[in-house]
Amino acid sequence: MVNMEDFDGNKVFARYSSFSINGESDGYRLNVSGFTDGGAGDALNSHNRQKFSTFDRDQDSSSVNCAKTYLGPFWYSSCHHANPNGVYRWGADGTIFAVGVAWHQWKGHDYSLKTISMKIRPLQ
Repeated sequence: MVNMEDFDGNKVFARYSSFSINGESDGYRLNVSGFTDGGAGDALNSHNRQKFSTFDRDQDSSSVNCAKTYLGPFWYSSCHHANPNGVYRWGADGTIFAVGVAWHQWKGHDYSLKTISMKIRPLQ
């Protein structure tokens, strides 16, 4: 479950019935499926099956290091539709493209969210 809030107090979510991360030998690859829309849209779809990238370990499928370019680690593909580890900024701000805490399908690349949280629970 991913919960989000913008600076106007609007709240949305994206729910995934399946979320797992592979081990170190596979680059901590992300696996998500079973999307349910709570108004946010499915920004993680483009990150599915991607390895985790950091400043010093570029494992994304882009020609640039997305973690360096967008200032935070994540499961980047050709960079991002979701950037929950981006720079905390105040809402709409296009001064530096897409570096904020973003969920593209809801607010676009140039809007940094007030809050975002990812909640994961173990299989029963």
